Amino acid sequence: MNAAEAATNLELTSKIASVVNLFKSEFPEIKSDLKPWQNDPETRELIDPDSIDIGLHFPGRSKLFQSRSILIQIRFYQDPMNNKVSCIGVEAAGFDHRGKQWRLSTVEDWRCEGETQPKPEAGEQLKHFCRQIIELFNT
Repeated sequence: MNAAEAATNLELTSKIASVVNLFKSEFPEIKSDLKPWQNDPETRELIDPDSIDIGLHFPGRSKLFQSRSILIQIRFYQDPMNNKVSCIGVEAAGFDHRGKQWRLSTVEDWRCEGETQPKPEAGEQLKHFCRQIIELFNT
C-alpha cells in the first residue's frame, strides 16, 4: 500500500517520515515517493494491504546501490488473537532502466540477490536501515 494512503494517523505518519529521514540523513540527494504504485485496477490487485511502500530515487544511477531507485516495502502482521499489529520485516528492491536488479528480504535470509547487487558496504548499510525500520515500527 502506498505510504501516503497508509498514513492515517499522526503516529503512523511520523514513523513513515522517520523512515524517509533515515535514508535522507545518509543520502541527502535522495527523493522520496510516498505513492510508488499507480492507482489503476491492475496495480490495485497486486498491492499488499498489510504493507507500507515507499520509493526512494537517486538523482542518477547509484554505483553504491547499483540502482536508480529503491522500493521499500515494510510488512506487517495483525495477530487475530489480540489484534496487535507487528512489523514482521522489510523487503527492499533496487531498480534501474533495465528493471529490478536486486532484492533484500528480512523476512527470508537477509541476503541481497539478483542480477546485480549493491556494493558490500551498501548492502550492510541497507540491512542496518532495515533493522532500524523494524525497531521503529515495533516500539
